[in-house]
Amino acid sequence: MVKKKEIEKTLEEEIVVEPITTEKIFEGPIIPGIKSKMAISDLPGVGEKIAEKIKEAGFFDMMSIAAASPKELSNAAEIGDATAVKIINAAREELDIGYETADKVMERRKKVLRITTGSKNLDALLGGGVETGATTEFHGGFGSSKTQIAHQLAVNVQLPPEKGGLGGRALFIDTEATFRPERIVQMAKAAGLDPEVALSNVVVGRAYNSDHQFILAEKAGDLIRNHNVKLVIVDSVTAQFRTDFVGRGTLAERQQKLNRHLHTLQRLADVYNVVIYMTNQVMSRPDVMFGDPTAPIGGHIMGHFSTYRIYVRRSKGGIRIAKLIDSPNLPEGEAVFLITGDGLSDPPEKKK
Repeated sequence: MVKKKEIEKTLEEEIVVEPITTEKIFEGPIIPGIKSKMAISDLPGVGEKIAEKIKEAGFFDMMSIAAASPKELSNAAEIGDATAVKIINAAREELDIGYETADKVMERRKKVLRITTGSKNLDALLGGGVETGATTEFHGGFGSSKTQIAHQLAVNVQLPPEKGGLGGRALFIDTEATFRPERIVQMAKAAGLDPEVALSNVVVGRAYNSDHQFILAEKAGDLIRNHNVKLVIVDSVTAQFRTDFVGRGTLAERQQKLNRHLHTLQRLADVYNVVIYMTNQVMSRPDVMFGDPTAPIGGHIMGHFSTYRIYVRRSKGGIRIAKLIDSPNLPEGEAVFLITGDGLSDPPEKKK
């Protein structure tokens, strides 16, 4: 098995990201809520050495530390549990994290941004597009368009806000070798973007196992902070876990590890106000006698962590049907959209 340190060294050598070169960059809120000017090394019990360990583990600011659990921080930064508790409590005290009234929450919700999918029907189903500060999961069978949507979002995030984008870059964690730069070129041309620029604004990390996937997610915070990343894609979030943990005997370990990975992704959404788009595989349930027997992989853990869950299935003539099955604020519903060479669009309206 490849050691964590070896993977990290390879990542540092391979991932070189130049500043974004789109003509118009949208400087939206990166870290919502309360900010602190205190350095990590100034926290009680944290010196330069521990601060460096914490940063290497992907915790670059007070908010990311305050949002972590003691076990998560101690494991990632290789520090004791007691030290982790002390550091997290100090960060929370510095940020004055506590209760707030609902009107303040409402004000913060007004800062939520969205990326268009390219389909008005699908955007309407999602409340205007794919939302920042949240995790959106699309699950479905093979050929249902989950990866097509991922490529489309990687292009559309680069559009200016008035065209449905965020003027930022995309980070694409590819676990199934499904990323295709040729598709980015096709979609970029259709969107009126320079294909070469569009390609340079999609940062791809190929995850070869669940440990590698973990490290890529942990390192995402640094890229988000320093390279104007507004969208994190994981395609697919469960594939490597299914491969690495086979059989019922490893199910508990798999779910615990998946839980930790989802926590990392949720923290990225919370701390940096980015879009997290995840694709998920499905399985067939033999106990279902009537109706659709497909169910998403990951069990209750996936269900609880996905802010928005959408089941997408294939129909005739390139038509796809998306069904919103879980959301904290949107009603259940369905949307019909089309996959073409140019990307996502709406099917032509039938003449009355």
